[in-house]
Amino acid sequence: MMRASCLFLLVLFPDFAAHAADVCNPVDLVGPYAFQLTGSTDISGTPKPAVSLGRISFGDRGSLSGTASATFRGLLLGNPVTGTYEANSDCSVTWKLQDDSGGFQNFSGTLSADATSLLFKQTDPGGAQRGIMKKIPGACSAADLLKTYYFTVSGSTTPMLPGEVPHTVSAKGTLDTARNGGFLVDTDCSVTFGLTLGADPSPINMRGFLVNGGKEILAFQIDPGAVVAARLTSDAK
Repeated sequence: MMRASCLFLLVLFPDFAAHAADVCNPVDLVGPYAFQLTGSTDISGTPKPAVSLGRISFGDRGSLSGTASATFRGLLLGNPVTGTYEANSDCSVTWKLQDDSGGFQNFSGTLSADATSLLFKQTDPGGAQRGIMKKIPGACSAADLLKTYYFTVSGSTTPMLPGEVPHTVSAKGTLDTARNGGFLVDTDCSVTFGLTLGADPSPINMRGFLVNGGKEILAFQIDPGAVVAARLTSDAK
């Protein structure tokens, strides 16, 4: 009777059973990843939208290093970071980053079984909650850039000069990188480009990272006053 009940539960909840069986090899986490973290944060007081973007490399002895940039209150802040991490066989990962000012930030997430992606959040009280991290190669070039991407952009702007007004940003569409002509890919897999939204002829300036073999770009706007995240994807084989 007990055996039949267990079988019944597995049939009812196959997704749960598969998830419970996820096993990761912590060694597979070693290497560079690009990340994007969005949401609101009240770490410094009143809740404000924030977007973070960066590249960190997990070492083989529990240490990590890289760079992290954030747009917060309309300002773009960037720092080299160092830290420590712990990866477990149940695919859970926790890590701590310290910037060059001495401040610490704490994070936790779940690694995919193939170690290519990680969903995470900042665990400090009031920290942003929607994070995605994807493994990247040791080096990239313009050849990794695909011809066409579908993009989604969302966020808001903060007035930085007299006469400016705040507004929300929400758009989606298709981008042809050959016609755009403004894509610059660096060896660390970072990419800068301009993105035109709607009828406004002036492009917004973006910075991101090529991930998933060039099929995706995790990005954010780097213009003053912008707290805008973007994700570009391609269905190219």
